[in-house]
Order: sequence, then structure tokens, then C-alpha cells
Amino acid sequence: MIAKPGLDGHDRGAKVIVHALIEAGFEVIYTGLHQTVDNIVEAALQEDVTVIGLSILSGAHLPLTKGLMEKLEANKMEDVIVLVGGNIPKRDFDDLHNLGVAGIFPTGSNFEDIVDFINSKVGGKVA
Repeated sequence: MIAKPGLDGHDRGAKVIVHALIEAGFEVIYTGLHQTVDNIVEAALQEDVTVIGLSILSGAHLPLTKGLMEKLEANKMEDVIVLVGGNIPKRDFDDLHNLGVAGIFPTGSNFEDIVDFINSKVGGKVA
């Protein structure tokens, strides 16, 4: 699942990632713009997702990701793999990893690297 949390109104990159993942053989759900953490987790529960990718360009990646990780834990969904992409400064990588984020893909990341990373985490099964 690819989600655009918060007030970020730019989703071209998220849509490109969705397309690249579909082309790589993944089943992908795109939640659309302006999603709350609650909406994202509810959709993840309903769809029984394996991976959640947050696309964040607004600079609010740390509080949004923290809220998501807390909500996943509260719903006993700690096994969901969380990825964060977008305008993510390197100085925040450690903080995101400490929150439990499995992978960080800043703007300009290679699609093949993202696909390979997901496949390595899910054991080659479609997410």
C-alpha cells in the first residue's frame, strides 16, 4: 500500500511508484492524498497489507511516521513492513530507523532498488 499522509498535496511521485511496483508484479493499493494515520492503518487492516509505503514531501515525516508506527503497534500490526520515501534528509534516517522503518527512499531513488528491497523483505511474495 502506498499512502500520502498529512496535508502534502503532491502525489506524482507516489503514483509513479505505484505504477513501477505494479509493473514489477506487486498488487498495490494507493490510498490517495491527505490521509490520516488512522485512515492508513484502517485501510491496511482491511486489505491485510504486507508493506506500507509512506510518500512524504511536506517535511512532517518524523511525526507522521511516529504516529503510524504507534497505531500499527496498537493494532498488533508490527509485522507490517514500513517504508518512507520523499524529501527525507539523511540526518533523519537514524530517527526513522529507530521508529521501526525498514527502508528509506529519498526523492530520486531507483525503482529497481525499491523493488529489490521489498522483495528481500517479503521473500519474493507479492505484497
